[in-house]
Amino acid sequence: MWRALSILLIGALPAMAGLKNLSLPHALEILDQKNIEIKVSQYEETMKKYDELVVEGQNWGSATITLQALRSNDAGNVFGFKLQSREANFGDFGAQEFMTNSFLCQNGNMQACNDMYTKPPHNLNFPAPRNHFLTKLTYQIPLYTGGKLTEYQTITRKLYEMSKLDTRKLRNEKIFQVKKAFYDITLVQRYITNLRKIRNNMVKLKKTIIEMKKEGYTKKTDVLEVEARLAKVDSMLNQAKLNKTLAYQFLSFLLDTEVDSIRPTSLIVHAPKIRKEDIEKMNIDILKAKMGLQVAEHAIKTEKANFLPTVGAFGEYGSADNTLWNDFAHKDFWTVGVQVQLNVFNGGSDKARLEKARVQRMKVARQVELAKKGIWLQVRKMLTEVKSLEYDIRSEQKQLNLAREVYKTYEEKYKEGLASITDLLVKQSMELEVLLKYLQVANKHSEKVFELEKILDLGGRS
Repeated sequence: MWRALSILLIGALPAMAGLKNLSLPHALEILDQKNIEIKVSQYEETMKKYDELVVEGQNWGSATITLQALRSNDAGNVFGFKLQSREANFGDFGAQEFMTNSFLCQNGNMQACNDMYTKPPHNLNFPAPRNHFLTKLTYQIPLYTGGKLTEYQTITRKLYEMSKLDTRKLRNEKIFQVKKAFYDITLVQRYITNLRKIRNNMVKLKKTIIEMKKEGYTKKTDVLEVEARLAKVDSMLNQAKLNKTLAYQFLSFLLDTEVDSIRPTSLIVHAPKIRKEDIEKMNIDILKAKMGLQVAEHAIKTEKANFLPTVGAFGEYGSADNTLWNDFAHKDFWTVGVQVQLNVFNGGSDKARLEKARVQRMKVARQVELAKKGIWLQVRKMLTEVKSLEYDIRSEQKQLNLAREVYKTYEEKYKEGLASITDLLVKQSMELEVLLKYLQVANKHSEKVFELEKILDLGGRS
C-alpha cells in the first residue's frame, strides 16, 4: 500500500520547471559549466597534462625500497647470505676439518694427509638451512640522454597544448550550435507569429464571406475554399510549433539544463571582417597544424639522440641478516656507480628512424601550407555566399512586402466583387511562399555567419 501511495505522490509532483526568458550570454555561461562533451574534452586535457608530468618525473630518477625474505640450504646461497651479513668465517670453509686432518697427518695418517686438500669440506658444501632478510634502498638517475628526455617533455607539452586547442574547437562548435538554436527559435517564433496573423486574417475573411453569403454576394464554395485554406495554415502552424519544441529540446541537451523559453535574439547578423593574416593567427586548425610541425621538429631531435651516449648513475644502501632488521647499522652496505652506454651498431635502424622523422617533418610542413590555403579558400567562398545571401534577404524582404500589399488589395477587390475567392487565396498562398522563402534565406545567412565566427575562433568572444 505504501509503495502504491509513494508512486501516486511522485506522479502528482509537478515537473521541474525549466529556465525562462534565457538570454544568449547566460546560455553560453551555462554551456561552459554544464555541457557534457566539453567536460569530456577537458578530462582529455588533464590526462595529456599528466603525460607531460610523467616524462618530467623521469628527469629526477627513481628510488625503490626492496625487502627480501629468503630461506635456503643451497651451499652458494648460504655462504653468500653469511658473507652479505658480514658473518662468514674460516669455519664455513671447513677450517676445523682441515686442522683435524693436519694433526692426524703429522701423526702419520696418510689418508688424513690426502683428505686435507682433496676431501670437500662438509660445512661448506652441506650447510644447515639459513634465513636471510635483505633490506635496501636503490636510487637511479639519468645524467645525460643526448637530450632525449628534454625533447620528450617538449613533445608531451605540445600535445597538451594541442588538446587544449581541441577543447577550444569543440567549444566553438557548441557555441555555434547554441547560437544557431537561439536564432532558429527566434526565427520559427517569427514564422509562427506571421502564420497567426495570416490565420486571423483568414478567420476574419471567413466571417466576411459568411455575412456576404447571407446577402447573396458569395457562394457556398467560397466558404469551403477558405476553410480548406485555413486547415492548411493550421497544419503549417502545428508543424512550426513542433519544430520549435525540437529546437528547445536540442538547446536543453546542449546546456544539460531544461529550457522553457528564451529571450529572442536579433535576426540581423553581420559577417566579421576577415583578413588572411587573421585567419593564420586565429584559426584553430592552422594553429594545431603549426604545433604539429613543432612536434615533428622535436621528434627529429629525439631520433638524433640515439647517436649520442647515455650516462646514468645509481646508488644503493642496505643491510642484511638472518633476523629482520637485526643490528642494521653494523651490517649495512652501500654501492655507487656510473654507467655510460653508446650504441655503435644496430643494422641502420637508428638512421632509418631519423630519415623517417625528417620525411614526417616535410609532410607536416606541406600540411600546414595546405591548411592555410584550404581554410582561406573556404573563408572566401563563405564570404561570397554571405554577400549573395544578404542580397537575397533584401530581395525577399521586398517580395514579402509586395505580397502582403497585393493580398490586401485583392481582399478589397474580393469584397467589391472584382476578384474571385480563388484569386484571393492564390495571393494568400503566394504570401506564405514568399514568407517561408524569406525565412529560409535568413536562416542560411545566419548559419554562414556563425560558421565564419567558428572558423576565426570568435564564437566565445563576440
